[in-house]
Amino acid sequence: MSSAPPSYKGHRYPVEIISHCVWLYFRFPLSFREVEELMLERGVLVSHETVRRWCAKFGQAYANSLRRRRPRPGDK
Repeated sequence: MSSAPPSYKGHRYPVEIISHCVWLYFRFPLSFREVEELMLERGVLVSHETVRRWCAKFGQAYANSLRRRRPRPGDK
């Protein structure tokens, strides 16, 4: 079963910002509001609700790619 990569077409923010927010949320134990604050420190004004929507839409594909890159037991 192959799935197409998620489409970022029609979103207000560039792909880099969306993927960075999703990465922050799934990689570290952060809340949506904490991701919002981290992005604000970088000069990007994004609401926690927008981050939540991005994580709902793009999060599964990102989480699957993280699992694929995880080292297998016994690998060195």
